[in-house]
Parts: sequence; structure tokens; C-alpha cells
Amino acid sequence: MKKILFAASECVPFIKTGGLADVVGSLPKCFDKRYFDVRVIIPKYLCMSKEYTDKMEYIDSFYMDIGNDNKYVGVFKMEHEGVTFYFVDNEFYFSGAKPYGDLLWDLEKFIYFSKAVLSVLPVIGFQPDVIHCHDWQTGLIPVFLKERFHDGEFFRNMKSVMTIHNLKFQGVWDVETVRTLSGLPDYFFTPDKLEAYKDGNLLKGGLVFADAITTVSYTYAEEIKMPFYGEGLDGLLRARAHDLRGIVNGIDYDEYNPATDKFIVNPYNARDFRKEKVKNKLALQEELGLDRDEKKMMIGIVSRLTDQKGFDLIAYVMDELCRDNVQIVILGTGEERYENMFRHFDWKYANKVSANIYYSEALSHKIYAASDAFLMPSLFEPCGLSQLMALHYGTLPIVRETGGLKDTVEPYNEYESTGTGFSFMNYNAHEMLGCIRNAERIYYDKKREWNKMVDRAMAADFSWQVSALKYQELYDWLIG
Repeated sequence: MKKILFAASECVPFIKTGGLADVVGSLPKCFDKRYFDVRVIIPKYLCMSKEYTDKMEYIDSFYMDIGNDNKYVGVFKMEHEGVTFYFVDNEFYFSGAKPYGDLLWDLEKFIYFSKAVLSVLPVIGFQPDVIHCHDWQTGLIPVFLKERFHDGEFFRNMKSVMTIHNLKFQGVWDVETVRTLSGLPDYFFTPDKLEAYKDGNLLKGGLVFADAITTVSYTYAEEIKMPFYGEGLDGLLRARAHDLRGIVNGIDYDEYNPATDKFIVNPYNARDFRKEKVKNKLALQEELGLDRDEKKMMIGIVSRLTDQKGFDLIAYVMDELCRDNVQIVILGTGEERYENMFRHFDWKYANKVSANIYYSEALSHKIYAASDAFLMPSLFEPCGLSQLMALHYGTLPIVRETGGLKDTVEPYNEYESTGTGFSFMNYNAHEMLGCIRNAERIYYDKKREWNKMVDRAMAADFSWQVSALKYQELYDWLIG
């Protein structure tokens, strides 16, 4: 039996701010239980729902030296959906109203967490073959594993994997602070280890010392070796290219399933979507005050409203796009200028544009079910989950060919009648508009072709089971 421990800063259903939580919560359920014992460890945040904290069982506690101090470490445990979860308790660090806030404070608490994860293992009697670390918050685990924990018999053969979910976030602060908080010796703060551009960098530490590196799509694994996507670490990633692989994320098909979705008005499946899907569009048009017209093409957007997601392209051609025979439904929050831009177009084209500047799980599901197409023109996209949800709901993605979008959306080929969506290559507003208008043409003039594309989109398999098999191969390769 191979033992794996996932270490992360968030995990569904306990705490979630982004896609990382979905990966850490969903993936462990999908491993073959006959060969893999996969468990998860995260912080025990005070802001977690009482529904879960009440079910946690206290295991043990001890004190651990960190920086120049001794800190309390409590350990709790809980079984959920067949997976064992451990929680590191320390109210000094984890009592905030949300998991992240001030970066310096976050650095200190996740340095503490990284060391606590390793210190907890002998106490709980779990000796993993591989510790799978996620993002910069756990970047020091591979470092500590090779440094102070390496001599112990218990840790000697332990391997570590570092997964990059978004290279933009690295956990960077001045060397002096990182050295003091971590207690690592001076020789760790050199350009070939934790130092990057005169600062201490937690993610870099993980990337240097981990036995293997993964990221969340094959194309993103290639892109981050180039300066434009590499966020200053492309040289290191080129040097470790042999140990770097891309594995596409999945989505939970129990939660995102148009046949059983409790949030949508009219469930449908791959067999009956031609008749049934449109009823969701009519219901959403009514709910949002748009013209009720089942034939009008609806384009959905569910996203953080930031530059990364390509909203400067949309802003540039929004007026032109609104003159087309389409409706546009937006859900999300983010940068003020994009929030206001969508509010403006909602006011200007009230019967065609609906801007919902907040977040609602229920409305997001309704948009996936009601829309005909889903727009995602990202500047960069490590994996992206929205296009996977759109595909499963038979809502054809219109994406830029980057990262996970390129790996998961097959562009429509009119001559061979293949593809599951539409894509454009260059980061250019009119190239995007041309791609949207091509989709409109197929939708209005070649409805049979469109429906065949929906068939293929709904049949595509991006479940976690597929990803889990790839991770199993990685662990087998590492453990030998």
C-alpha cells in the first residue's frame, strides 16, 4: 500500500477561496483504494463551518520550535467521504475571518504550517511515501524535509511533489525575515536555493528541493519554461524540465451534472438537451430581465474580473459585440474598472446584457446550463475549471489557446466536423471578436453542426478519475 499525504492551505468542503480547494478536496477520493492510502492535512481555521469543526476529533498536541520561538501545535482528525483529513490547530495563526489576508502574516503562518506538517507525522503515526505539496503555502515542506528532518529514520525515504496551481503567487519577502521565521541556515539563501532577485521565495524553495514538480495542464507546463509565463522562475523550471510534468485538473461530475443539478430549473442530459436545455435559457432570461427569446444566442461569463482573465480584450470590443444578435450574462467580482464597465453596458443595453457583480453558486450553475457559449479569453490560464464545467453542460467554450484552455477545448473544424468549442491564438481583441462571430455563424446558420459539437462536448471526460490515474503513475515512478 502506497501512502500519500496532500498538504495544502485550503480544501473543499472545509475552506475554499479558489480552484486549489477543489483539487485538494476532490482528487484524494479518486485513487484506487487497494493500492493507495491518500490523506490530507490543512490548517484548522477558526472561520471553518461549525458543521465540520464539531465533528473533528482531537488527537494530540505538542510544542514545536519555529524561528526564535516555541509554538503550540494541536492535531485534529476527521473522516469525510472515505478520506482521512488532519487539521493543524493554532489559534494564534488560524483565527482570522478568512484564510488569507496580510502577506507577511500569511508567510509566517504558512512557514509554521509547513514545519508543523512534518512534525505532526510521527505523532499521528502516518509515514507517507510521498508528501504532495500545493502552491507556495507549502513550499517549505520539501526544504525542511531535506534539511532538519532528513536525518531521522522516520523521514529518510520520504519523497515530495510540488504542484504549481498558479505561478503568479510565490510567497516572497526579504531574505532576513524569511530566514528568521523559518530558522533555516544562511546557506539556504543563495540564488540556487531560496533566494530570488534578492528576496526569499517560498515557492522557489519548494521547486528546488521537491523530487518532482507538477502543474495543472500540459501546455502550462511548457509555457512556464518561457519568460512571458515564467514569472521570473522560468530558468529554474527549464533546469528542472526533466522533473516537471503537466496533469490536467478535473471537475466533480457529481456536483456539476446537468441531469441532477439542483440549482437549475430544468435538468437535461446528452440525449435530450436539444429539447430541454433551452428551457433553462428562457427561465434565466426571465429572472434577469432580458428579452425572452429561445433562439437568441446567449454567451455566459463566470469569472474573477481581472486582467489575467482577458477582460481588457472584452472591454475593447464590447460595444461592437453588443450590436450583434446575442445576449451576454456576466457573473463575478474583481477589479473596479471591469465591474463598472459591465454595469455600464448593462445600463446601455439593458435587454441584451446582464451584469451580476457578486458571486452566487446557484447563479453560476444556471449560467452554465442556460448559455449557448461560454467566453474565456484568458491572458494565461494554468488549467481553468469553468471551461470544463461549460463542456459538461453542453455550453460551447470560446477560449484563447493558452494553458489548460488549449489542452481541454478542441477547436471546431468546419471541414472535418470535429471539435468541442472555438479558440483563437493571439492576445488580440479583434481576433477574439472574429472567433465569437464565427461561433455566432455556426449557431445561427449551421444548427445541426452546433448540436453535434454539443454532443462531443458533453461526451468529453474531464473527471477526477482521469487525473488520478496520471498522479498514480507519478507516485509509482517516484516511489519505485
